[in-house]
Amino acid sequence: MKAIILAGGLGTRLQPYTTFLPKPMLPLGEKPILEHLIDWTRKNGVKSVVLCVSYLRKTIEDYFEDGKRFGVNIEYAISNKPLATAGQLKTAEEFIDDTFVCIYGDSIFNFSLRNMIKQHNQKKAFVTMSLNEYKTNLPYGVIETSKNGKVLSWNEKPEIKANVNMGCYVMEPEILKFIPKNKPFGMDDVIKKAMSRKKLVNSFLTKNGFTDIGNKASYKKAYQEYIQKLGKI
Repeated sequence: MKAIILAGGLGTRLQPYTTFLPKPMLPLGEKPILEHLIDWTRKNGVKSVVLCVSYLRKTIEDYFEDGKRFGVNIEYAISNKPLATAGQLKTAEEFIDDTFVCIYGDSIFNFSLRNMIKQHNQKKAFVTMSLNEYKTNLPYGVIETSKNGKVLSWNEKPEIKANVNMGCYVMEPEILKFIPKNKPFGMDDVIKKAMSRKKLVNSFLTKNGFTDIGNKASYKKAYQEYIQKLGKI
């Protein structure tokens, strides 16, 4: 099985850090984010990796080369312009001929990918999405009213829960037929397309979450969490 890692984004929300480094190469401890991801896939039994690269791709290619140093085999799918998530995945089409894992290159995961793959196969799913139970508190008092405007209840700063997309998928190769070539296309668009064609899109819910490194605040938080984790070893 192959892991396709989407590592071609511009990282605009992390400027100026990403002026000279692509986002997946930002350091987390002594390793770049992308190396943590590759270590995670290898420990979960996936040792063949395709990196979808674009922005500052030489930095990634020079660091990882063919992957032998990291205990995996690495190939590269290259695009010359931003293509969004599914558009990036399409660039790896020539490398895909069987069930595969697709991973966003700007997150750190802490769940069993092995179990997710096993569940995908058992349920004969077309796509399995990794989901995490996300909790947050609304910063306001929530007021419930009747149709005529009468106040029925006041819930101050309530906690809300939702299952959120973690950016790790197990997919069947036929998914690529739903993605246009050389055109920006979001993963939400391709998943909705698959669902409209009555394909089985399943979920793998985990509480061992993930750290999404999308902006400066989340990068700082991920770095602090990593340093704290090191202190517990």
